[in-house]
Amino acid sequence: MADNYQLESGKIYYSEDYLTLDPGDGPVTLRIGEWLNRDPVRIHKMVIREKVLQVDQTEVFNPLITKLRRADLAYYKRIMGLKVMIDFPGFSSEVEAKIPFDTDPVGFYKWWRKNKHENVVFLSPAYQFILFQKVAKMEPKILLKKDLEFLKSF
Repeated sequence: MADNYQLESGKIYYSEDYLTLDPGDGPVTLRIGEWLNRDPVRIHKMVIREKVLQVDQTEVFNPLITKLRRADLAYYKRIMGLKVMIDFPGFSSEVEAKIPFDTDPVGFYKWWRKNKHENVVFLSPAYQFILFQKVAKMEPKILLKKDLEFLKSF
């Protein structure tokens, strides 16, 4: 496609709208829906981090999150954090990780750290600090040495 569709500030993009981006080997023009398949991480960063691309929530953003999970699972887990759905003991179906994190910090800590589920739920250092602090107040003896050291470093 010869046309150049530069990013328009303030425009809300839908899946059929065209956009020209440079993936490194020269400008490429595709519909937003095609960009979701080709480079979902880049599109997500443009929407969330850089805030230079505004997209329709239903038609573009929701499918983007699904595509991210398939395209780059590690990136998906980092951006989802406590919003990721998990199988947690005591719940009959998958639950957002934030629920046991908030309601049962000791149980969540045991599940996350001692059962080796760090790869399932990504916790930023700030959320690790919050969790370790809650656990230290409730049941300090279960904290691993490295987590106690992490708490003391603040």
